[in-house]
Amino acid sequence: MLLVIDVGNTNIVMGVFQSDRLVASWRVRTEYNTTEDEFNVLAAGLFAHSGIRFNQIHKTIISSVVPPMVTILDGFSRKYLGHAPHWIDAKSYPGMPILYSNPNEVGADRIVNGVAAYQRHRSSLIVIDFGTATTFDVISAKGEYLGGAISPGIGIAAEALFAKASKLPRVEIFKRPARVIGKDTIGSLQSGIIFGYAGMVDGMVTRIRAELQEPAKVIATGGLAPLMQDVATTIEAVAPDLTLEGLKIIADSMA
Repeated sequence: MLLVIDVGNTNIVMGVFQSDRLVASWRVRTEYNTTEDEFNVLAAGLFAHSGIRFNQIHKTIISSVVPPMVTILDGFSRKYLGHAPHWIDAKSYPGMPILYSNPNEVGADRIVNGVAAYQRHRSSLIVIDFGTATTFDVISAKGEYLGGAISPGIGIAAEALFAKASKLPRVEIFKRPARVIGKDTIGSLQSGIIFGYAGMVDGMVTRIRAELQEPAKVIATGGLAPLMQDVATTIEAVAPDLTLEGLKIIADSMA
């Protein structure tokens, strides 16, 4: 079995593949101050609940944008799984040339998402990941990583508003508002945050397509992708397991 792990600033997503089938996946909070032994307790519980044993894991591959987690997960893998993990970087998948000015600056999760999306669609793509930050990654029709854009995630943007405007209450941002024209403060906040963010997404996609001069397909992933697909008109498909799939593709290429 293959263990794949994507470490984000807010959440860690893990999955276990048996051959080509994703047999289990989990999303847990990223804890910067944990230890390899504490992570083992967490992982052991998740594995046991899914009927998976550590000795069934023969390979581990990790993408991470959180440097403090590298030592923790490397220690966990070596101590409890009995092998060193593979870490994703700009050189991990030669099949996708990275045309950034400095390829080493591209986040590991962005590389993995690009690989998975291109493997699925084999066309020019805009991959949007709704995480702590919202990233736009642009893949050419030839499978080249061209670059992209990074903006504050919807959660961060909303928290900044609540923190700086003392009279505004925190509101639910995980469902579509009933209307664009809010009839009270909560409705107005929900409309501005969610429909306003959707407008940003659609505007960025329009600008990227104009620069590419071709109608790139738009794929979304991340926790808020289903909500954004409901309100952003340019999103064509949601792929919730895109990052895990990309890690699997890269792991297979290393065999």
